[in-house]
Amino acid sequence: MKTSEIQLPDGNVFYKTYIDVLGEVELTDFLQKQLENFPQFINSIPDSKWQYAYEEQKWTVAEVLLHVIDAERVFQYRALRFARGDRTALPGFDQDEYVELSGANRRSKESLIEEYRAVRRASIALFTSLDRQRLTASGTASDMSWSVAALGFVICGHQKHHRNILRERYL
Repeated sequence: MKTSEIQLPDGNVFYKTYIDVLGEVELTDFLQKQLENFPQFINSIPDSKWQYAYEEQKWTVAEVLLHVIDAERVFQYRALRFARGDRTALPGFDQDEYVELSGANRRSKESLIEEYRAVRRASIALFTSLDRQRLTASGTASDMSWSVAALGFVICGHQKHHRNILRERYL
């Protein structure tokens, strides 16, 4: 499925930015491409920047990276539930609280890379296992309607968004 084949409802403007940053891509191909290049990007970050935050009250590099991993898990879980026909409305999550309790600043670069790879492999396994009918299935999370495919593209766009921020403000 390609980005041009999905549509977000009007109330989902914020997450549309994550999809728009991708351009025209195919979901599982792009998930795989990011699995190959994102660990290299993380490895390229100097150790001296690991605990760096570009401004007071902003996340450190380590916290941004673990946030990307945590958010992927949340979106992946939502996609699984909706793909399996679960109609239960799911709540949002407080990303700042997740980061605060994450312990990211005690983690090594290598441990975050390994966790990223494990989570991304699980996303790839999930999305490649779904046919078009399951990819177009939908549900409600954070008081917004989502298709399964849209959640997959948001995973990709969210990662790309934070990679861009890391490049622009941290490195």
